[in-house]
Amino acid sequence: MAGQDYYEILGCNRNASAEDLKKAYRKLAMQHHPDRNPGDKAAEQKFKEINHAYDVLKDEQKRAAYDRYGAAARAAVYDALRR
Repeated sequence: MAGQDYYEILGCNRNASAEDLKKAYRKLAMQHHPDRNPGDKAAEQKFKEINHAYDVLKDEQKRAAYDRYGAAARAAVYDALRR
């Protein structure tokens, strides 16, 4: 997932609503779910990327930090939450 934008992963634009993000997540998660693609390592990796992107974008604070700082926020958000 190195360097790929979370919005691109979900196929949404930056001003997508929470509902739009959720719909995109559900559609992609079903498509790439490991149970639907047994033994497909690429689908499994894509599923993990989709989950991680949605995990950040569904939370208002994480999304705001990501929107503000981009890729640099990835580490900063999780470091701040661990404290």
